[in-house]
Amino acid sequence: MQRIVLALVLIGLVATQSCSDSSAVAGEVTGVKSQNEWSVINPLGMSYVPSGTFYIGQSDQDINSTLTQRQKSISIQGFYIDNTEITNSEYRQFVGWVRDSIALVMLNAFEETETGEQRLDWTYPIDWTQGSEDASALGEMFYQGDDQYGGQNELDSRQLNYKYDWYDWKAAATNSDRTNSTASRADFIKKEELNIYPDTLCWIADFSYAYNEPMTRNYFWHPAFEEYPVVGVTWDQATAFCDWRTQLWNSNAALVGGQKVENFRLPFEHEWEYASRGGLEGAPFPWGGPYLRNSKGCLLANFKPGRGNYPEDGGFYTVPVGSYNPNQYGLFDMAGNVAEWTSSAYFENAYSFIHDMNPDIRVDSEDGDPVTLRRKVIRGGSWKDIGYYLRTGVRHWEFQDTSKSYIGFRCTLTFLGRSMGDFN
Repeated sequence: MQRIVLALVLIGLVATQSCSDSSAVAGEVTGVKSQNEWSVINPLGMSYVPSGTFYIGQSDQDINSTLTQRQKSISIQGFYIDNTEITNSEYRQFVGWVRDSIALVMLNAFEETETGEQRLDWTYPIDWTQGSEDASALGEMFYQGDDQYGGQNELDSRQLNYKYDWYDWKAAATNSDRTNSTASRADFIKKEELNIYPDTLCWIADFSYAYNEPMTRNYFWHPAFEEYPVVGVTWDQATAFCDWRTQLWNSNAALVGGQKVENFRLPFEHEWEYASRGGLEGAPFPWGGPYLRNSKGCLLANFKPGRGNYPEDGGFYTVPVGSYNPNQYGLFDMAGNVAEWTSSAYFENAYSFIHDMNPDIRVDSEDGDPVTLRRKVIRGGSWKDIGYYLRTGVRHWEFQDTSKSYIGFRCTLTFLGRSMGDFN
């Protein structure tokens, strides 16, 4: 009797499939096709880096770093990476989005979707003019009373908080109850809220007995620095930017019937190194090497050429992104200008135990974690560093909650598929 019932159920499943999919062959497994055919995306301002194998570590005999950067052969999955570091202009878009989203909530500017849900009405024209009705209703977003300076109506950057959540896939995968489905999904959903405004005071805080106040007052907002790399951004803020960029893409894709993407994120340490080398095996610098100057004696990156010598390379501090020639992957400023955050946690002996396939050491530290777990790898060297730190194999670190006038970032995006050529 049970066999008869089971047979009836199977007949029903086949009938259901044949009714729902006209291309299905009766009695055969044909698969369930996606509604949208996948095509290669081309994120604006990003380059595709193909999968490959390379040797990580120093490209020459650097005895001091031998124990922390032993050479090792690894493989990296293909990915997209920003051609340049994220600029002030691009990060201001993030700041503006957070500002406007807070304002729209305060102004009760919502619209109703076709499903009856309420969402922010981004077509609402917010009038930020001092004295306007909107500006008066948004008074809490501006400095008030004794916090006002020079009679100016300035936005209170302390109000610019961004909320997002992320799923801790590694914790879920290593949970002992995952196969029994006894763990709650909520245990692995992490909620974050942080202020995303850059630390403009870093220009003064980073250098004692030096006059850098003009940079503090102007660097992030003045049009003279629009295409300069954003600085004063912590690792946490850079991570929040990546989440916002993902939501920005996916929300637009939902509106136009496009395809959602894998999450934008900070590059892993060795993704960054692989991209920096530009396909040149053992190259000490993104342009090959072994020198920091070309045949005419011109410097090839923005860094500190000598003691007390900052402007010889054409920039006293940072320079506009793309001021120097790209490497063979089309990536600019992989050496110098600003050092760059990676998603990787820093361990001195990491090269001794990391996997040889997409090495990834991440520690998403929370309160109570040891201080050492909050160290994140930075790469590439900066405008204030000597030439050694520009090398493709040199690694350094900084605490994830610190902001510096010489650290910026760029985003990456994992390529979905074996190769770009599969979709041509």
